[in-house]
Amino acid sequence: MAGDLGARIKELRKKRGLTLDQLAELTGSSKSYIWELENKAPPRPSADKLSKIADKLGVTITYLIGEQAEEDATDANFYRNFQKLDKEKKEMLRRMVQVWDDDE
Repeated sequence: MAGDLGARIKELRKKRGLTLDQLAELTGSSKSYIWELENKAPPRPSADKLSKIADKLGVTITYLIGEQAEEDATDANFYRNFQKLDKEKKEMLRRMVQVWDDDE
């Protein structure tokens, strides 16, 4: 199972075009720490680090640990970010989605 976590982190990091250094910087970690998560079994990240990594990779912790599909995790992360927006930006996004929906 630990290899699954590391494999998911590595796959998502590469899919997002991030280097080890970049993900480390974004999450307040060291390059060696991210490398160990991706390559050592069993990695034992703290909940805080796992949360930061999931956030920067655009998924949920439950996806990283193998309990959720990536698509669902991406949607959940989008909704979390949507909830943080101010009222005007939320309304703008709602209108954009409505326009796309009207085109179908």
